[in-house]
Amino acid sequence: MKRILVWDLPTRAFHWLLAASFLGAFVTAESERYRDIHVVLGYTVLGLVAFRFLWGVVGTRYARFSAFPIAPQQVVRYLKSLFTRSPQHHIGHNPAGSLAIYAILVLTVLAGLTGYAAYNEIGGKWLAELHEGAASAMLGLVLIHIGAVFVSSLIHRENLVAAMLNGYKNGRPSEGIKSKHRFVAAAVLLATAGFWAGNTGLLPEGMGIAVTAAVSQHHAHDRHG
Repeated sequence: MKRILVWDLPTRAFHWLLAASFLGAFVTAESERYRDIHVVLGYTVLGLVAFRFLWGVVGTRYARFSAFPIAPQQVVRYLKSLFTRSPQHHIGHNPAGSLAIYAILVLTVLAGLTGYAAYNEIGGKWLAELHEGAASAMLGLVLIHIGAVFVSSLIHRENLVAAMLNGYKNGRPSEGIKSKHRFVAAAVLLATAGFWAGNTGLLPEGMGIAVTAAVSQHHAHDRHG
């Protein structure tokens, strides 16, 4: 066993930007004073999830959705194994974590779309209530996810938080990925920063969109080159 690269930079950037944006949006949800910030962060979350769906198709080995399919029986077997002397260990996402990720993505889209509708007064009060319910459910799921990460770290004797920060875990050399994809990660960060700046008057509107377009062009070049 040696230290191998598992999580590429775009995946890590998405993870922490989503966490920060959701937390910021949740904290400002009830404030009229910070309503604009809440809206901008809500749009940010939707944009990040759109990128994650793209990266889940064309990204690296453990970032792709094909690396963590949903299978209820696998989730049950994994959870049962945690109470044995030989708990299942996965280099990428374990089955329970995979299920949580899909649920978080679905709730994020639901919260974002209903938030957009509520902000633009589309659909009536029930959509606003659905928006609040989806956000609350997402918060609960995130808290469960955080708890599961710490429990899993103890059981498997590996720091999963550190792995999502530096990208490395212990495994066989053949199990690691080769590229960190720095350019894509930089584009994600610049697109996010450009969107934020464009909505605070620091940059012309559309700057973030332009950078996002650069990511798509980079993917097209990688796939054909």
